[in-house]
Amino acid sequence: MVFSSNVFLFLFLPIFLGLYYLSSNRYRNLLILIGSYAFYAWWRVDFLLLFVAVTLWNYGFGLRIYRAGIRSKAAQRWVIWGVAGNLATLGYFKYANFGVANINKVLEGAGFEPFLLTHVILPIGISFYIFQSLSYLIDVYRGDTKPTENLINFAAFIALFPQLIAGPVLRYKDLADQFTDRTHSLDKFSEGATRFMQGFVKKVFIADSLAPLVNHLFALQDPSSGDAWLGMIAYTAQLYFDFSGYSDMAIGLGLMMGFRFMENFNQPYISQSITEFWRRWHISLSTWLRDYLYVPLGGNRKGTFNTYRNLFLTMLLGGLWHGANWTFLIWGAWHGMWLAIERLFGVNAAPKVINPLKWLFTFFLVMLGWVIFRAENLDIAWRMYSAMFSPAIFSSQGWRLSELGSASISDLQVATLLLAYAVMAFCGLRQFYRHKAPAARADGPATELSRMVKAVPGDEQGLVVGSGGVLVQQATWSATMPRYLVRGALLLLFCASLLKLSAQSYSPFLYFQF
Repeated sequence: MVFSSNVFLFLFLPIFLGLYYLSSNRYRNLLILIGSYAFYAWWRVDFLLLFVAVTLWNYGFGLRIYRAGIRSKAAQRWVIWGVAGNLATLGYFKYANFGVANINKVLEGAGFEPFLLTHVILPIGISFYIFQSLSYLIDVYRGDTKPTENLINFAAFIALFPQLIAGPVLRYKDLADQFTDRTHSLDKFSEGATRFMQGFVKKVFIADSLAPLVNHLFALQDPSSGDAWLGMIAYTAQLYFDFSGYSDMAIGLGLMMGFRFMENFNQPYISQSITEFWRRWHISLSTWLRDYLYVPLGGNRKGTFNTYRNLFLTMLLGGLWHGANWTFLIWGAWHGMWLAIERLFGVNAAPKVINPLKWLFTFFLVMLGWVIFRAENLDIAWRMYSAMFSPAIFSSQGWRLSELGSASISDLQVATLLLAYAVMAFCGLRQFYRHKAPAARADGPATELSRMVKAVPGDEQGLVVGSGGVLVQQATWSATMPRYLVRGALLLLFCASLLKLSAQSYSPFLYFQF
């Protein structure tokens, strides 16, 4: 089940929210668990058993680690076993096919018989709920959070359906208090509904409209330079509106249920360095990689060479997390290399003014990376890069676009692409130049967000930063505009998006595959 479906919008969500608000506080977490399991089982009931097994595994190991003593030798043994079980599960389901396929290529090249392995189906959302489980065990071991003895609460945290399929990557220590004591109000529900509609419009109205264009251009056997460049530019917009739209919907659904999740995007395409980009893109993952991979590897505390190595390895593994494909490994290496280069030259990741050349160079690097990220294999990536930088780029013939089927569809897609970039430019520049946001009330959303996000130690800012200040500003942006005008326009766009959803046959999320 996906958010952008009639089943979810007109059946699952109304029934769930109706039962949720009719129930007493005592039973709401149980209802979240049941609803989340139903949401997940809509895809495949059999993989729900794996989901439950992972939940029980981490619940039991969390208690064992805590009872053995924080950072004790016994606790260390328990956390190693707990982490190993999670990684083994992720490794088998996500990387077994990839590993066997590459081993077989080597064996066949050497004249040996290949291994036979039944094709392993990838459970949706496994990367997200395994990462959440890993952070839970590690935080308990470090003493950053106490494990819960309430199995219902823990299972509801792992299964929380707004973020179950494609994030954001949540941490139990950030939500523990909200599972035992969260507030529900009309204002909070209204804020959540607004945020959900915003994400729905971004996903259905823009990302889905660009999908046929991107699919067509990346499927061409002999793309022109114009095809390749347009494919790169279109996918850059499609991916952002698809994934940030999903994050907006997840955050909005959380608010409608009384939860407040961390922000996952902060206008990443206004970045003027790759370092800044990773402080703005997929913030929940980048901060996870920082806290549970980069810092344990040594961060920047063990010499210059080790700092560069740690940056590169973190992004390499971050690329592999996205999928079992050489394309993702190369994409991670690409970003890791540029993070190390920027660290070498002391690039400032928090610029106070916009330098057009730095912005353009960074945006170009990000877009180049998206090509191999989108390509299904290295051959397609090479085909796109070759077309982009072929000698034909200097001729008018090289910029001729392939036919898309009909002029009307082509015009609509190009118009949507222009609209997407206009929206990104407006929101990015507005966010960069806006005046300082007014102070939030003590019980307001900005205060709630600032409590959730841990400040980053000064010596660990080499990779990413999830700034509480950024989240405060994002939470209060709408205060500068008449609320009724914003919500009125958004409601009209939401209705138009519903009509578009009914007219199209399928609306998948790109990040489901990760």
